[in-house]
Amino acid sequence: MIPYVNPHSLKIGPIEPFGIFVALGIFLAARLIVKQSERQGLDPNPIHDYSMWGVAGGVVVGHLVHLLFYHPEELSKSPFQLFKVWDGLSSFGGLLGGIIAAVIFFRLRGIPFSRYADAFALGVAPGWGVARLGCFVAHDHPGTRTDFFLAVDFPASIYGGPRHDLGLYDAILLFSITGLLYALRNAGKLQGRLLHLLALIYACGRFCFDFMRATDLSYVDARYFGLTPAQYSCFLLVIYGVWGLVKKRAPQDGASSPTPRAVGTAR
Repeated sequence: MIPYVNPHSLKIGPIEPFGIFVALGIFLAARLIVKQSERQGLDPNPIHDYSMWGVAGGVVVGHLVHLLFYHPEELSKSPFQLFKVWDGLSSFGGLLGGIIAAVIFFRLRGIPFSRYADAFALGVAPGWGVARLGCFVAHDHPGTRTDFFLAVDFPASIYGGPRHDLGLYDAILLFSITGLLYALRNAGKLQGRLLHLLALIYACGRFCFDFMRATDLSYVDARYFGLTPAQYSCFLLVIYGVWGLVKKRAPQDGASSPTPRAVGTAR
């Protein structure tokens, strides 16, 4: 069983450990996307330019999803919560924000996103895993009571004793998917489809994990007809994943035909 460590004891001045892990996750994802783009012979400059778009979109939409769908009671107490983008983030909302930012950015640049899809998968999965370690350190996703060997020994006075910690489970899932994606990145039939594979596997795991989220504490995720907002989002990810994996590949798929870098743009 894993000992409980009070996250406030890990603060560095005003900096929360959660924020450190999220920042590390974003940095790692950006670096790996650039590296994988270069490995595939693609121009990495669009990724450098997109990074701030992705961060801004992820933070803003992640906060809005947290308030509107997970904890609307916070918004009812004070509408000013809308502007506190650092106070409460949904990982699925962050993913949605990053997707919206990517759609807008790549369309404005006239670049087919499919060319960079594999690079995104190989960067997003491990980066997201690191960010989820921040959730584990913050213990902000307590689960149901259990004696499982990976349970966290939450304080009995507040949590009633050992519980699942869904931040840890999510991180393990994402790191496992990362290993699979890197093992399969050279598989011809999966070139251009790694992002679909990531979406499908993660959605299946996350859908199951959310059934273990606590419902007996004072601060828990909202449920709609018995499911969390993330579980409904998982349905969309499954559709996206299955569609991408079964669709017939076009004769000249941008995702499988690397585009040379523009002269003088390598960094």
